[in-house]
Amino acid sequence: MAVLRIPPRVSGPASGVAVTALVAGGFALGVRLDNLHNGLLGVAFTTVGLYVVWQRAANREAWLFVATGVAQAAMFAARQYGLRTPALPAASWIGWLGVWPLPLVFVLTAVTLMSFPTGRLPSPAWRAVVGTLTVLGVALAAMSALWPVEYERVPLAAPHPLHIPGAAAAAAIHPWAAAIGYPAFQLVWVVCAIARLAHAQGDESRQLRWFVFAVAATGAVMAVGLIGWGTPEPGLLAVPLVPVAAGAAILKYRLYDVDPVINATLVWGAMAAVVTLGYAVIVVAVGSLIGGSGTLLALPATALVAVAFEPLRRRAQRAADRIVYGRRATPYEALSRLSAQLTGPSSGLLDGLCATVAEGTGARRVVLWTGPADELRAVSAWPAGCPGEVRTFDELALGGRAVPVAHGGRTVGALAVTAGARGSLTSQERGLLADLAAQAGLALELRASAQRLVAAGDEARRRLERDLHDGAQQRLVTVAMELGALAQAADGAAAFAERAESARQQLLQATAELRETARGLHPAVLTQDGLEAALGYLADRSAVPVRLRVAVDRRLAPTVEATAYFVVSEGLTNAAKHANARITTVTAELTAHGLLLEVRDDGVGGAQARPGSGLEGLTDRLAALDARLIVDSGPAGTRLRTVIPCG
Repeated sequence: MAVLRIPPRVSGPASGVAVTALVAGGFALGVRLDNLHNGLLGVAFTTVGLYVVWQRAANREAWLFVATGVAQAAMFAARQYGLRTPALPAASWIGWLGVWPLPLVFVLTAVTLMSFPTGRLPSPAWRAVVGTLTVLGVALAAMSALWPVEYERVPLAAPHPLHIPGAAAAAAIHPWAAAIGYPAFQLVWVVCAIARLAHAQGDESRQLRWFVFAVAATGAVMAVGLIGWGTPEPGLLAVPLVPVAAGAAILKYRLYDVDPVINATLVWGAMAAVVTLGYAVIVVAVGSLIGGSGTLLALPATALVAVAFEPLRRRAQRAADRIVYGRRATPYEALSRLSAQLTGPSSGLLDGLCATVAEGTGARRVVLWTGPADELRAVSAWPAGCPGEVRTFDELALGGRAVPVAHGGRTVGALAVTAGARGSLTSQERGLLADLAAQAGLALELRASAQRLVAAGDEARRRLERDLHDGAQQRLVTVAMELGALAQAADGAAAFAERAESARQQLLQATAELRETARGLHPAVLTQDGLEAALGYLADRSAVPVRLRVAVDRRLAPTVEATAYFVVSEGLTNAAKHANARITTVTAELTAHGLLLEVRDDGVGGAQARPGSGLEGLTDRLAALDARLIVDSGPAGTRLRTVIPCG
């Protein structure tokens, strides 16, 4: 026998259209607080389920959500029709359809929630429990379908359509069966969810914590309502919390891609409750106090609701954003934060860029790589901890988890992200990642340009120092030697010899000054012997005694060594010229984070990075290397501290 199979792309939208029509038609017949929960459940379950179906059509739990939502919406619309007074045509039968399926809908809802989040029961042993619930639900539904045992609780406008003998016996049996069945339908969710949580691991365990809280709260409310007041209404009003909590758990731990849906469900669910409550208070409560007509009060009630709707919606939206996204930044906030970092100090820019990407996309890990596409090097990561690897872009792009960072039509790096349990990003997150990568291209290019300028400046200093040493200085020394020889050869010409000796002394003094200038441009000892020897040279020539501690066991990049040399040189110069210090302590230590430099004196303090000062120049130079100069200067002395990345 051929079986007609309706593809998900047809049945999904059809379910959505059906639920929309049923709920909208039901609300068009009026708003009743005792039936509101069915409409809200229909919308919540169907919306979440359809969005998951859209992302993963084969997901079993999604289809259970859709089935539950359709059943709730159908019962809501039928009840709304049957509750309308005066009775509408065929209200007896349509209202009847909104009452007797309730136990079966309870069973369907229980199975849906027991199967969360995989769409399957925790173990085969639970099948017997579901079978028992089904038998009990069918028995309760059959009694309600055949006799008006539920009509006293649900005041329909038309009587029960069937007149079958045995109504008295059914009325006597039904309260006992309902007292057993309805709590069982609710409490089984709680027991199953807790049992599942006890054996769950990883992301499923974290999802179930949210879910168990909502299920337990709903079960408690249902039990209290049935035991205390003999009605399931409190529990029914609490049930919409369950699909919302399920959706929030799905979203928070990145399972099904339902961010916008859960957010909208929270917002419009809250607005429906507020509008309904406000309308009921004005029309019903105020009308009963002043004896006014409900029709007359409906006009000002509608006006007040219309005026207050938009401010309330904005507040509800902000609350929903906090609940659903937590501290996660919106796309606008992420781009604004990145723009602020681009215009601010460059120290920590790369780490801040990775953190911004993580907050905007909800990624579990973000790594920034720089360089050409065939040789990318990891330079920053969030959370902290850079792998220090070299990859190609093709290797990073496997699985669609990396986007290129380009500037001026050429690749300058890449952003690689690791998502949560889903292992992929949503289309919105991928779009935001691409936008952030476009902005990051400018940051990396500016950083590379600044580093190239520093390197070019250092190279120019080295070349000028070498040219002065090998060229002008050597010629001046040669001229001084020639003048000395002339002074000695001026036998009997004392005046000539004296003038030649004077010229020689001035030439030697000029040579010494030129040598100092060359050393200030770039010390030859730094290039030849390394940082430790260069810092020792500075300590030996300092006008203030220096305690020097150097723990650098290897040669560093030329720009790093040169920058470290100038930091220490500026610190010693300030201590001698401005601080009136008695002693200075210099520390240079290679750590896991980079080259730690500290210059501390016991002088009068007052050092600041003023415009045009040497400290301001150091600040700019360090910023080009992603480092920051900390100046702590007070009555107890001055401390200059920085950590220069050495990767």
